Amino acid sequence: MSVEQRSGTAAGQGAGKGSGLKKIVAASMVGTVVEWYEFFLYATAATLVFGKYFFPSTGNELDGIIQAFVTYAVGFVARPLGGIVFGQIGDKLGRKPTLQLTIVIVGVATFLMGCLPGFADIGYLAPSLLVALRFIQGFALGGEWGGAVLLVAEHSPNTSRGFWSSWPQAAVPVGNLLATAVLFTMSSVLSSEAFLGWGWRVAFWLSAVIVFVGYYIRTHVTEAPIFLEAKAQLEKEQAVSYGVGEVIRKYPKGILQAMGLRFAENIMYYLVVSFAIVYLKSVHKYDTSSLLLALLIAHVIHFLVIPQVGRLVDTWGRKPVYLVGAVAGATWPFFAFPMFDTRNAVVIVLAVTIGLCLHAFMYAGQPAIMAELFPTRMRYSGVSLGSQVTSIFAGSLAPLLATQWLKDTGSWVPTAIYLVVACAITTVAVLSLKETRGVALEDLDKADAVRHGLAPAGSR
Repeated sequence: MSVEQRSGTAAGQGAGKGSGLKKIVAASMVGTVVEWYEFFLYATAATLVFGKYFFPSTGNELDGIIQAFVTYAVGFVARPLGGIVFGQIGDKLGRKPTLQLTIVIVGVATFLMGCLPGFADIGYLAPSLLVALRFIQGFALGGEWGGAVLLVAEHSPNTSRGFWSSWPQAAVPVGNLLATAVLFTMSSVLSSEAFLGWGWRVAFWLSAVIVFVGYYIRTHVTEAPIFLEAKAQLEKEQAVSYGVGEVIRKYPKGILQAMGLRFAENIMYYLVVSFAIVYLKSVHKYDTSSLLLALLIAHVIHFLVIPQVGRLVDTWGRKPVYLVGAVAGATWPFFAFPMFDTRNAVVIVLAVTIGLCLHAFMYAGQPAIMAELFPTRMRYSGVSLGSQVTSIFAGSLAPLLATQWLKDTGSWVPTAIYLVVACAITTVAVLSLKETRGVALEDLDKADAVRHGLAPAGSR
């Protein structure tokens, strides 16, 4: 191992203790907050603004929302491609440079969205440009999640990996919280005409400011020792393979398990934070500011709950906690939509909050579980591929299908059945897992080496 690699390893080992680990967590979280702020900003704006601004009027409000959700889905289609490309880069060059690149790409795409003219100005070129920028945004985000959670997971102690790696997950509701807060402020202080005309753009332009913050913080982190050792091994023995092609050949079961874990979680989240807005606004004509305030409160609680569930993942085990989320999550629509129908603000906030708390039981443990499915030499690729491919037919379609069913039937029941089926699929995936609480990532690498006839990382 070179002097540079040894010093990097030493730095990583230091970062894995005390304030060093907290610094790694903070760097991962800040960038994740920035990128998910921008991604969820689009989701909320698609519900409240884009259907009216970027598409022609048909006389039915739901038609514009459905069209906006189609462009929203484009970002999800792009995410697996980004996961493949950036996963390959991350496994070869490192988690840190990959995360620096993705945050810049997402920031530029989001800022440009705020500059786009509407359908009334340039016709169908407006939604076309929106789709192109959405694709770029999703492409970069596809490589963000895997790198952010692995940066923490690979630095974390074996006995508390679930807790520490849940913090980047907690950054996601913070990003959503910021996006909701900005839109809530603009919709509260501006008239409806001003908000639709230019107010929504401010939230997109703010991304330029916070991208600089996230990028700067990410320049001050180190790679994990276990990754540096695996990288050195790859450089020493060219026959040792890494990346997307290798993980598909050697760990197809792990990819399928990761996809199954992600399926219900991804669907449930977007039903709670996106379709709930559609339902309340279209069925009950609930005002925009009240809806955004409800989401604000729910996101704060979601942020607080995720790390606590992460602790449970380390004490109870990966599988029991995830099963609680999958089984209990299937019940959510059957009491949440009747709660929405009360039109009582407190009851509505409670329904959304319960949904996000149940979601946390699936979401908090994902980084630890998925990191423990793959060896270091292909972990970024495996985690990114398994999580992001699922988004094409899970989160991207969930609000679109639910809105279409609402338009066709006027009922939330088809959506409830849809979530039950999704939770059943995820339950099967959880049951197929081996319990990996407390496992050492080094042991996974050794098992991989034995299984495929490779020299262990760090050997001479």
